[in-house]
Amino acid sequence: MEILAPAGSPESLTAAVRAGADAVYLGASSFSARANAHNFDNEALAEAVRYCHAYGVKVYLAVNTVLRDEELPAALELVAYACQLPVDAVLVQDMGLFRLIGRAAPGLPLHASTQMSIHTPAGARALQQAGATRVVLSRELSLREMKGIAANASVELEAFVHGALCMSVSGQCYFSAMLGSRSGNRGLCAQPCRLPFQAEGGTGHDLSLKDLSMVERVRELEAAGICCAKIEGRMKRPEYVAAAVSACRHAVDEGAAPPALLNSLRAVFSRSGFTTGYPDGRLGREMFGTRQKEDVAAATNQVLSGLRGLYKSERRRVPVHFFLDIRRGLPSRLIVRDAEGYEAAVEGEIPQPALNRPLDAAFCEKQLGKTGGTPFLPAEYTCKIDEGLSLPIPMLNGLRREALKRLETARRQRPPVSFHAPVLLAQGHASSPPRPVPARLPLRGRFPDDSLPDAARALEWCYLPYTLPSERFQTLTAAGYRIALELPRGLFGLEDAVAAQLTHLWQAGARDVWAGNIGAAQLAKELGFTVHGGFSLNLLNGEALAWYREFGLADAELSFELTLRQAAAIGDTLKRGLLLYGHLPLMLTRNCPAANGPGGCRHCKAAGKTAVLTDRRGAAFPVQCFGACSEVLNTVPLEMSDRLAEVQNIDFGVLRFTVEAPAARAAVIQRYLTAQPPEKEYTRGLYYRGIE
Repeated sequence: MEILAPAGSPESLTAAVRAGADAVYLGASSFSARANAHNFDNEALAEAVRYCHAYGVKVYLAVNTVLRDEELPAALELVAYACQLPVDAVLVQDMGLFRLIGRAAPGLPLHASTQMSIHTPAGARALQQAGATRVVLSRELSLREMKGIAANASVELEAFVHGALCMSVSGQCYFSAMLGSRSGNRGLCAQPCRLPFQAEGGTGHDLSLKDLSMVERVRELEAAGICCAKIEGRMKRPEYVAAAVSACRHAVDEGAAPPALLNSLRAVFSRSGFTTGYPDGRLGREMFGTRQKEDVAAATNQVLSGLRGLYKSERRRVPVHFFLDIRRGLPSRLIVRDAEGYEAAVEGEIPQPALNRPLDAAFCEKQLGKTGGTPFLPAEYTCKIDEGLSLPIPMLNGLRREALKRLETARRQRPPVSFHAPVLLAQGHASSPPRPVPARLPLRGRFPDDSLPDAARALEWCYLPYTLPSERFQTLTAAGYRIALELPRGLFGLEDAVAAQLTHLWQAGARDVWAGNIGAAQLAKELGFTVHGGFSLNLLNGEALAWYREFGLADAELSFELTLRQAAAIGDTLKRGLLLYGHLPLMLTRNCPAANGPGGCRHCKAAGKTAVLTDRRGAAFPVQCFGACSEVLNTVPLEMSDRLAEVQNIDFGVLRFTVEAPAARAAVIQRYLTAQPPEKEYTRGLYYRGIE
């Protein structure tokens, strides 16, 4: 079981290595999902890799933000530099960068970031087939669901063992972007979820979860098929890193961590304690918590000082085999070799006849075993010593020091990974066929139920929930509506049931599916459906479109985090669309915030009302459930009906209905068909102001 530690700074990196981490993940000066961590410039990154490799610790470079076309060359330049060091893997979210790295450096292991929202067997298979060597699973999975993924995909699986839990599924939060143009998908989340948001009967902080801690149960993760236990915390202090790593080290090696260490881990950082709600499949009120005064006060100087002791000195962790030759008339010779095949050899003086006590194996092994202050742990000795010979102790110690120094140098200087700069796609795409007037932009509609107005017959596609009865599908199709089935963005534990329903609807004539998650797209593709990609695939560049075109999508919606100008400039030939109307989804949450009252889930739909969250200013955010998750929606809808002339090089627009009554849906469709202005309060989203 690999213990993977966060390294948000050189100090935290040292703490992780000395406390016993097997690997660290860190970010460079750009393109990291923790842009506000200290991170590493090129020189610091090179030294970090050399240091970690000397101590047998792997380094995974996080280049795990979504990227715009103009940023791809710089991202590739960073990866090329990382190949020279070389890092042991690169952690990626953007499928465009994933595609380019696969072509430029096929020998570089690629880890699919948790930002890809992988939470199903089909999702893991998709990334495995694409060339990922490891998939970092969504934090919301239960142990049972992890086990199901491991049984149906042979790619390495990594899961979080300790640290903060976002309320939203990673990669599916647009809250910070919409409220302040600071995108979580770009590493700049402002954490608005930690502010007060009130559900009916809730805690008052109904978007704030406690931190996860499965440290005491890390072997259960291993039994579920997880090969790597990941600790969250690139923004946290070195003492936290040392405490979490050391506790995991004890749990992996010995089955349990000392209670005093676990107490210190909680003291150094928690939010009203810890939770195992997701791994145990127990959602609800007990998972919610905030950082209280007593949590902050628990990190006393005494606690911090004690934790610093965990990384006060280097840890000898690289087993080595010493081969010592002391032969009459020949220079003394020492070879030291590690388990990875690195070795160093040194020669010393010719041994002399012993005047008193001759050298023997036991004495030489004692001297050779003094490896303190180095990465090396003596594991085995082979001593060939002719009888009656002597060698000065300083000479024997000198052989040891020089051999270990050369071995450490060899471990630090590893051969680079081959990198060949790929040819990037040309920017630009012309929508086809050309539109003579703005209102002729083909439109599609997403509906939360099967109440379709007559005006929806004019839509290119109507996306309806996959739960649609087959008889209703046939009735609507016969009435002139073009129906595609919308799959949930959150499929946690639902994959088999969804596959069965899709198979049933296939028999009724359904052939098209909307998928906003790579796992859902893979599942539908395996069942033979034509797949239309959704906004939540987070497509911001032409290379990402090219990857999904090669994957098999018929078309895809671009991310609504793009400006109109940026969207218009994206290359590749895959047909693309934009969301043009709707209460934009700010979060995809497995733990429904509207169910945080004492009575749990209020079954909002059955009660005939839409649940809401209210912020500290009184703004109401609707909450709707679909599949295994809920969506927290923006307070007012995106409206672009009077700006269609500015939507350039886009093949279709999407009207995303959520809380609207059936009559209101008809009015919206008519407004967009005739390019009329909005009627009520609205937002232009990010199409003009963009994101950082």
